[in-house]
Amino acid sequence: MKKLFLIILLVTAGWITRSQNYQPTWESIDSRPVPEWFSDAKFGIFIHWGVYSVPAWAPANADIGVYAKYAEWYWWRYTHPEDKAGKLFQEYHHRMFGENFKYQDFAGQFKAEHFDPAQWAEVFKKAGARYVVLTSKHHEGFTLWPSAQSWNWNSVDIGPHRDLCGDLSGAVKAAGLHMGFYYSLYEWFNPLYRSNIEKYVDDHMIPQMKDLVNRYQPDVFWTDGEWDHPSEKWKSTRFLSWLYNESPVKETVVVNDRWGKETRGVHGGYFTTEYDLVHDKTGVGEATRPWEECRGIGTSFGYNRIETPENYMTSDALVDLLVEKVAGGGNLLLDIGPTADGRIPVIMQQRLLDMGDWLAVNGEAIYGTRKWEGAAKNKEQKNIFFTRKGRDLYVLCTRFPEKPVVVNGVAHAGQVTLLGYPGAVKAKGGAGRLTISIPAVTPATTPCNYAWVFKIENAL
Repeated sequence: MKKLFLIILLVTAGWITRSQNYQPTWESIDSRPVPEWFSDAKFGIFIHWGVYSVPAWAPANADIGVYAKYAEWYWWRYTHPEDKAGKLFQEYHHRMFGENFKYQDFAGQFKAEHFDPAQWAEVFKKAGARYVVLTSKHHEGFTLWPSAQSWNWNSVDIGPHRDLCGDLSGAVKAAGLHMGFYYSLYEWFNPLYRSNIEKYVDDHMIPQMKDLVNRYQPDVFWTDGEWDHPSEKWKSTRFLSWLYNESPVKETVVVNDRWGKETRGVHGGYFTTEYDLVHDKTGVGEATRPWEECRGIGTSFGYNRIETPENYMTSDALVDLLVEKVAGGGNLLLDIGPTADGRIPVIMQQRLLDMGDWLAVNGEAIYGTRKWEGAAKNKEQKNIFFTRKGRDLYVLCTRFPEKPVVVNGVAHAGQVTLLGYPGAVKAKGGAGRLTISIPAVTPATTPCNYAWVFKIENAL
């Protein structure tokens, strides 16, 4: 009888969830839980790719702030020389292409002739990523699918003459990964956007977003470019109520928090930071919802051809970044910027594959884990982070410990191991703490090159 009652309870709960009707209000929209797969995934790949990949330039080493180094903002920056960043972009553009060369003329050079979606998906899978988010349309308005609202300003009508969204979506899903799309709500130079925002939203933006969802059925819908107007102007809750009630991905899709100038860190699905910033403020604080940090491997999201190894994070630093974000309860969405001809730069591939090698050994301390509340009792120890999965606790050391690791808040524990290391690890508990002795690891027996992980089973 107990088993039958449990089955009935689970079925009823599932029916209630599926039958939930979300109204076009933030109170109702915010009541929808973020699907659990997102909080389990932890690591995703962001892809900024478009016409801006042709000039592929930003002043990476200039003292102009984080946002002004984004190569994907090329069109806006060089046409707005009134500030220091814009002046640098304009000087470069005039020197390289001439004063009469228009941004639209780059579109024919965005050919993606070497784009191999299966090879991209293989790299992402080997990197240990669990989801992928492609820029379907950035602020320039150029779409990577045959959008009826963007005639002759899309990847099928001009340039590659390919449905890049469709090709990559198919390959990513075939590799067993979750596929998502970035979509910019606004467009810098769209005449309709500049003259009639309501008509732009009704006749251009919302039809495009619904087309993306219906065509490719993404698991992530990642909006941006929301800051010009409040969410009411964008009619964001209207779209989200359709997405959650009627769309083909209503049960599985996750969305972010960029739906209006007032919504970041307040409304939507999961919260987002960008190079650790929420607009110009640092971090998300004690986030009340799942959250995600996004950033490039270098200083830009779009490909910047003048970046050097000094501008790129090392593999060690990227693993440390992943550890830090996951231990803090978040995800990492790490960006790559492919070239205009469709290649992932080799240095980016190398970084991703190094992360994949580390995750192959230590992934159980990342995937499916949650923030350990006891970490607050261990703040004095530098370079040590914690994650938890059920009754198992993981101690992630971004520098190999030179002395025993003391874990406060663990009174009893089962076996302690060093992930990937075949030898025994000694540990001693008492007085509400566990002390882990560091094994004599040699270059021949070290399980990885950075971020070593101790697993404490049945930590209490």
